[in-house]
Amino acid sequence: MSSIGLTALISMISHLIFIYITWRVVTTVNFDPLIRKGRETEARILIMFITIVIGAGVSRFFLEFLQWSQDLMFLF
Repeated sequence: MSSIGLTALISMISHLIFIYITWRVVTTVNFDPLIRKGRETEARILIMFITIVIGAGVSRFFLEFLQWSQDLMFLF
């Protein structure tokens, strides 16, 4: 039972870390020319959603790769 809880905790921390890293990278990109006047709030929300999707996707890949590497011992 504690293994499931530990896996959940590691997954949550991984997602938050990769979302933070993605946020730092996305904020360096200049989106100002693409944003219409009066639509700054919607653009910020869209950038936040894009950050969450990319960060969670990278985290999921990282966690799956970690699991696959642990499962290699069952190959032989």
